[in-house]
Amino acid sequence: MCENPAILTPQVQSLEELSGTWWVAYTKSRFEKVFAWDMSNRGIGYFLPMREKTIFSGGRKRRVMIPLFTSYVFVCGTEQDRYSALATNRLCHMIDVNDQERFVQELSRIEKAILSRAIIDYYPGLPVGALCRVISGPMEGIEGVVIERRDAKAHMVLEVTILGQSAVVEVDADLLLPTKQPEIVNLR
Repeated sequence: MCENPAILTPQVQSLEELSGTWWVAYTKSRFEKVFAWDMSNRGIGYFLPMREKTIFSGGRKRRVMIPLFTSYVFVCGTEQDRYSALATNRLCHMIDVNDQERFVQELSRIEKAILSRAIIDYYPGLPVGALCRVISGPMEGIEGVVIERRDAKAHMVLEVTILGQSAVVEVDADLLLPTKQPEIVNLR
């Protein structure tokens, strides 16, 4: 069995083909993939958008697939399917979607971006101007201010205040964690 479930119920080519009511399933921590497998095994429609992330493990740089929206899987089906999803014991709760049409349009845009192989990332993870710390890899612990985001990379300023000078380093955005939320540092 593959480690990652398909991002979409295998029985369809596009989430727009799914019929029924959409709900937002809020999973227990780190249960998104196993919940998607449960939905697939039960024949219940789901959408689990995922993105590639860089991690360091055992001194090696690896790329893994992680959910785009942590703890959220989108489920489509009948009221019985909703009950079946809740009965997996992998959810905290289900969120009702009032505007179904708009919701499907919004999810379709994300699906299309993923299928086009665009580099996609959760936003606003690292706004320009955020003070951040590298959380993994050879630069772990380094802090700086993000001055630019480009695809999956971020440019971070490392200051030497006594000199009044700085250096810029390019870092995988996945390896950065804002140190203060949401303080924005003015670089001008």
